[in-house]
Amino acid sequence: MCKSCDSTSTANTTDRRRFLRLAGLGAGALLLAGALPGRFAQAAEKSSAPPKPQNVVSPDQALKRLIEGNERYVNGDSTTHDFKDEREALVSGQNPFVAVLSCSDSRIAPEYAFDTARGDLFAIRLAGNFVTGEGLASLEYAVAVLGTPLILVLGHESCGAIEAGIKAVKDNASFPGHIPKLTEALKASVEKAIKQPGDLMENAIAQNVKDSVEQLKKATPLLTDALEKGKLKVVGGVYRLATGKVEMIA
Repeated sequence: MCKSCDSTSTANTTDRRRFLRLAGLGAGALLLAGALPGRFAQAAEKSSAPPKPQNVVSPDQALKRLIEGNERYVNGDSTTHDFKDEREALVSGQNPFVAVLSCSDSRIAPEYAFDTARGDLFAIRLAGNFVTGEGLASLEYAVAVLGTPLILVLGHESCGAIEAGIKAVKDNASFPGHIPKLTEALKASVEKAIKQPGDLMENAIAQNVKDSVEQLKKATPLLTDALEKGKLKVVGGVYRLATGKVEMIA
């Protein structure tokens, strides 16, 4: 059994608390303090020479690059990537220029939709693309340790999780297994959308994205500090299935 699997829950809890308590110091300071074990330390050591220098950009530059990548994807002009060289370059670490919280729907592939290569996009995916504790921790890691300057919450048309959320609110529908956890998490956004004019499904999809963006902007000191210092931008968009176009809405 590996050491991490054999660790006690108490030790794991202590390590997580220690990381969160010290993360605000920055990767370099953490390395000096001996608080970044294993791969965290390697990432800090490589911070002066990132594996992909082109990914060291401002939040606005990252957003512009993301939008331009989507335009290439929509127009069928996606870049041909040399995956072999990229694999070799990324052995030492990673410095993605965007973190994307998106739905698990198999029709949505953020790496393709924004014409990104390996090491460019840090992906968190779950049905309904809403913020969870584990997803938030992943985004904190991307921003605080990897230096990612942009977070995108990506919803999409015809989202099954949103549809289930609407049925749960409007029709008091029940679902098997753990699916009610999804509908409960989406309940607040659906209830807001019901009060809005227009198509309920479209409104609920957009509202869920907007609510998730606002939640992330206020979520934790790790994110709010980066936002206040101009090192991070949090935005939202909706993916159109027929065209592949991502419409920015937040």
